[in-house]
Amino acid sequence: MSEQAEERALSRHILPTSGTMIGICTTLIGLVKIIEGRIGPSRVDEYAAITSLFFMASALTSYLSIRQASRQQLSKRLELIADQCFLIGLVAIVLISLFFAYEII
Repeated sequence: MSEQAEERALSRHILPTSGTMIGICTTLIGLVKIIEGRIGPSRVDEYAAITSLFFMASALTSYLSIRQASRQQLSKRLELIADQCFLIGLVAIVLISLFFAYEII
């Protein structure tokens, strides 16, 4: 497989996975809103909403990377941004989960 095809393959994996993670963040927000009556107010829903923006940025830049495949340098840059946003989102959702589990937030 050529290097360019491998790079586009990464964007093709990031795009649907980012969409799925946006759905997970939305589900988390809904669940937190439901249980806030029992546990009291928390900021988990707000942090999950911010995290979903990272996944949205990742999805958008990976989509643009695929669409701009003919402009190889731009496509590479967009894919790098998509990858970084995706990793930031993953780390954030894990930290939110840990902090929520231990009642820090």
